[in-house]
Amino acid sequence: MDSYKLRIELRHSQPLIWRRLVVPSNIILSKLHKVIQSTMGWHETHPHCFEFNAVRYGIPDPAGELDIEDEKTMKLDVVLNDAHEFEYIYGATDDWQHRVVIESFGASDPLLILPACLAGEMACPPEEISGAHNYETFLTAIAEPTHKKHDQSRRLVGGIFDPSGFDVNAVNARLSAMRK
Repeated sequence: MDSYKLRIELRHSQPLIWRRLVVPSNIILSKLHKVIQSTMGWHETHPHCFEFNAVRYGIPDPAGELDIEDEKTMKLDVVLNDAHEFEYIYGATDDWQHRVVIESFGASDPLLILPACLAGEMACPPEEISGAHNYETFLTAIAEPTHKKHDQSRRLVGGIFDPSGFDVNAVNARLSAMRK
């Protein structure tokens, strides 16, 4: 099966939050959305879209005010054309911007069940902190018990938050559950 190796980077994150995954080349964009959500650690609570060469794909706007093509009918290998990267934007106002780079294309490892996460670094920010611009404040608050937002930030994540935490096995377990 032909596949793409993708590197997903959360823009404006310091240090850089990223994931490397392998997906079938003919994956439908709506499924790729779910894979990215699971891989990054998001929970599909906000709107999203993909952008390829200034064309946006996502869930079409019923009112027709936004120019978005239907992601449920488009395959990655078709919309990529000759592009080597694209954008994945999560959240209408939070604007979690992801740069997705095509690292390679070719036959996948026959022992690898796709989609699969190969590597990554850093925990994904909690969705509720409203974008990358607030993540640094959140990290300061969570690390400093005397910070005025410390308790609120801990409640937001249900206790302890390790910004360097990333578990590739946990990600692959979530991806495996998606395949069932």
